[in-house]
Amino acid sequence: MSFHSMWAELLPVGRSPASGGYRRYAWTGADADCRTWFQEQAEARGLAFETDRNGNQWAWLGDPAAGNAVVTGSHLDSVPDGGAFDGPLGVVSAFAALDELRGRGARFTRPVGIVNFGDEEGARFGLACVGSRLTAGALTVEQAHRLTDGDGITLPQAMESAGYDPDALGPDPERLARIGAFVELHVEQGRALDLSGDRIGIASAIWPHGRWRFDFRGEANHAGTTRLADRHDPMLSYAETVLAARREAELADAVATFGKIGVEPNGVNAVPSLVRGWLDSRAADQASLDTVVTGIEKAARAYAAAHGVDLDVVRESFTPVVEFDHALRDELARILGTGTELRVPVLGTGAGHDAGILSGRVPTAMLFVRNPTGVSHSPAERAAEDDCVAGVTALADVLEGLACT
Repeated sequence: MSFHSMWAELLPVGRSPASGGYRRYAWTGADADCRTWFQEQAEARGLAFETDRNGNQWAWLGDPAAGNAVVTGSHLDSVPDGGAFDGPLGVVSAFAALDELRGRGARFTRPVGIVNFGDEEGARFGLACVGSRLTAGALTVEQAHRLTDGDGITLPQAMESAGYDPDALGPDPERLARIGAFVELHVEQGRALDLSGDRIGIASAIWPHGRWRFDFRGEANHAGTTRLADRHDPMLSYAETVLAARREAELADAVATFGKIGVEPNGVNAVPSLVRGWLDSRAADQASLDTVVTGIEKAARAYAAAHGVDLDVVRESFTPVVEFDHALRDELARILGTGTELRVPVLGTGAGHDAGILSGRVPTAMLFVRNPTGVSHSPAERAAEDDCVAGVTALADVLEGLACT
């Protein structure tokens, strides 16, 4: 099956008719359909298929127990109303690259695996890369069991409803020990390649990033009868903090975003009692990230005090800078530069990935495919067809260089 036919087959799954974006949330019907698609692709190619204890799916060519395997893949879930390419491009390209290698008559000297990591986006339970974090031991079983979605359903309950055993969750060191290299292909979530005029790039590092929850607690009151001077309105403090986040990020050449908000009692004619906002911030280095978040919190506390509002700040997740394996990165550059005029720039990224989670346990690398607009986590996310094909060829070249004679 060609890249184009696989892409067309997967494209409708979990797509919202209203927004045109995707709602492929972990352990839902759309997620189950994606998992079925992955298993069918594996079996159609005669690959050994398995689902591990954390719900990640694997397709194997050769015996993974032999060790030193070369693994590629990504994820199939999405953010709310996300784009088609973030994650699925890496999985579809993995199957297509394997097809291309078989068409070349390649002789494999190492096992090759294709993986679909579960719940990478964290759209349902609020924590990214759950499947890979559990596998790598970066998320404990106890922490995983406490994850809850917006409807109060816990991760174990959701897994059980989907037919999986939540009691099996946990680290998987034996599986990781089989992997000699992991290479994840991903659409670029930015415009660096578009601006440089290159189709393919190699990742150098993932910026340090985290999520912080700001709880502004004020006093609920009547919107029509309460004088402005008598209000303790947490919405004002929150709004001023959003603007402060933009200022602090600009000063540090970083990014900071309040993209999610909860309001109580959430009435049109009521002054809120609580405004809860979630901050996502990322920077090229730890010092810059610390400067941004510290500056935002300092401003938020000053605004809260000025309006008679209490403030709690909780760090919900954090990932330090991830430097991808230098030897593997250099080998990818050598493979892609041999006998071609292809220029493959090396660039950093502010987006987190399963490859970043695994990097502490196995050698990892990433390939990026050009995104002409830089838009991601949106229905407007795009990659040109010829760039996608170039990505498949580049991944096939990499797999051939790493796993074949």
